[in-house]
Amino acid sequence: MTDHPHAHVRSLPPEGARAALGSGPAGGSATAVPVQKDHRALRFLTAGSVDDGKSTLIGRLLYDSRAILADQLDTLEKKAAGAPIDLSLLTDGLEAEREQGITIDVAYRYFATKQRKFIIADAPGHEQYTRNMVTAAAGSDAAVVLVDITKLDVSAKPLVLLPQTRRHALLAHLLRVPSIVFAVNKLDAVDNPGQAFAAVKTALLDFAEKAGITVAEIIPVSALRGDNVTQPLDADWYDGPSLLQLLESLPPTQERKDGDLLIPVQYVAREGEGTGNQPRTLWGRIAHGRVKAGDEVQLFPSGQSAIVTEVRLAGDTVEQAEAGQSAGVVLDRQLDVSRGDWIATPKTIHETQRFSATLAWLDTEPAIVGRKYWVRHGNRWVQARIAAIESSLDIHSLEPREAHQLAVNEIGHVVVETQQPLPVEAYESNRVGGSLIIVDPTSNRTSGALLVKAAA
Repeated sequence: MTDHPHAHVRSLPPEGARAALGSGPAGGSATAVPVQKDHRALRFLTAGSVDDGKSTLIGRLLYDSRAILADQLDTLEKKAAGAPIDLSLLTDGLEAEREQGITIDVAYRYFATKQRKFIIADAPGHEQYTRNMVTAAAGSDAAVVLVDITKLDVSAKPLVLLPQTRRHALLAHLLRVPSIVFAVNKLDAVDNPGQAFAAVKTALLDFAEKAGITVAEIIPVSALRGDNVTQPLDADWYDGPSLLQLLESLPPTQERKDGDLLIPVQYVAREGEGTGNQPRTLWGRIAHGRVKAGDEVQLFPSGQSAIVTEVRLAGDTVEQAEAGQSAGVVLDRQLDVSRGDWIATPKTIHETQRFSATLAWLDTEPAIVGRKYWVRHGNRWVQARIAAIESSLDIHSLEPREAHQLAVNEIGHVVVETQQPLPVEAYESNRVGGSLIIVDPTSNRTSGALLVKAAA
């Protein structure tokens, strides 16, 4: 059963509202955060190390925003048997997750406030499930990276962050997640929380500066107790927004709507019955640009050109469609088009069979030079090989180091050669045209994520 903001819910008390992590002036108010005017749902993931409290934080958001189904709450209360309910069970849905007390797969939940709708992805913290975190990050507008302050030596100079915290933040940055938020959790479990939070914040800002990460906000929370999750914190050492206030203000991903058109063809639909000259609709999510009737387009890989006669959204004919929308395009003549082809503004596609890229390796079998893999670009599958591994990234020093292979969860700079030409673009300018996944041809496991830097 899926949580839905309009489902029947029980009215819940605002538990944890304005709970203080430290002493502060009564009636203190947090810094106002502008409410996001874009009404599209915000897709965000929670990430971080094992047992940082990701599932509990999401459970707290659902609980305090009254987005829990009544039967779910009854079940949790029965399990608790009078003790405080375990909010992490709201997202740990797999039997293996409940047995081990960890998150294995990405769990998606939905809720809404008066200001906005949200889609939450609870990503696993264990290193062996990093690939699931990458999958969630690839389609997210924001990442909330949790930092468990009880695992850190806040008196150390310098303070050392956990490897998985650094890794998840780096991956979110490499995957161009627009807004990266650090939530420093479990501050209710430490002495002098204001001083401890300041030390962690300094370490996070130092790490972010060296990694080139723009931080949207660093927020103190207690997911277990509810401090500063939905209600602002009343403490003299913090005057920023609550986590929910911040999430309501974050912008959704903005696709490039101006300039050249690019659409990966996902599905070809024929109208009417029979096999005659029936018009066909070419469906796909527009990567960048916009399209309208009368536009000239060019197809890849055939190179043939045609004129758009009709544009459709959800089956209805519209004047135009733009980046971020799933649209159907009807052409003025019948051409050989199938899933995996591309539709673009004429003479804008630059195909290549060799390119440099950042590779996030996710397989237990190491990435090695010369081995053949399958890669997926858009909706097209082609064979490819890693032609060179130029370096790997040391997540502690953030410096490149010499490497001849990449182990699981390592990030490196590689050169890739494909069996057939592909219209790749730099990932920095286009997440669709600039990303590929690598699949092991023997095991069929998703082995890595490629983020294109440039044609080699």
